[in-house]
Amino acid sequence: MPSSKQMEKHGRLVARMADRLSTDLDEAELRGDLRPGERNAMVLSCTNCTSPEACEAWLEAHDSAGDTPTYCRNGEKLKSLKS
Repeated sequence: MPSSKQMEKHGRLVARMADRLSTDLDEAELRGDLRPGERNAMVLSCTNCTSPEACEAWLEAHDSAGDTPTYCRNGEKLKSLKS
């Protein structure tokens, strides 16, 4: 199980990636498109990423994007939640 520090770090990465795609995770939860616990599952999946440093660099280089890096474990989910 990842440490709370790892969960916080990857929680920020997921939130920033959603932001770059203009995906509002809070709105997705309110719409019922993101079920309870799914956001935590996304963060947990992110903790298993082998490229968090590359992800951070990608996020720094993009203010907005239409797609995620190919290695993003949550890319498809984030795109599907875009309103």
